Amino acid sequence: MLALVAAQNDSVFSGVRDFFNSGTWLLVRNLSLFFVVVFWLAVAYWVFKDARRRIEDPWLVAMATVLGLALPFIGAFVYMLFRPPEYLEEVRERELEMKAMEARLAETDLHCPVCRAAVKESFLVCPVCTTKLKQACTSCKQPLEPLWQICPYCETAVATPAPIEFAPTTTSARRRRRPSESPQRASESPQ
Repeated sequence: MLALVAAQNDSVFSGVRDFFNSGTWLLVRNLSLFFVVVFWLAVAYWVFKDARRRIEDPWLVAMATVLGLALPFIGAFVYMLFRPPEYLEEVRERELEMKAMEARLAETDLHCPVCRAAVKESFLVCPVCTTKLKQACTSCKQPLEPLWQICPYCETAVATPAPIEFAPTTTSARRRRRPSESPQRASESPQ
């Protein structure tokens, strides 16, 4: 009876045994191993190329490459977790943009408050829209800042312009009520 069960098991597994002993299995196994090794080397090469674009220090690039080679497939995932978030080229571009913005902010380019045209500090009037930018000194004709009380070029006192007075309007002609008056008194008083 034992011999019968062994013969049945032998017949069931004989097809599997024949497949693993055949040349087809050897070809599939060797091709699979070849593709796994090629993929592993491609991943290690990708780690090297990516590390060169993201890391400036050559020793760290070499360590990342060794990590990609030493631990097949897992090393690339570890590298991806700890790699810098941006490329060196992006860092340089961002730094150049920041320097350009700082240079623009450092420049004291003056602009007309009305038309935003570029004007020089010595301009009294905007050449584009003819808006008066500064007052001129009465004796030396140099431009004066609004807060100056004396001309720093010729020591002449600056005449402050008189405030603009507006004509009274019809709404101000109405008689206003004093706070102490009650509404009844205001209506009883003669107008």
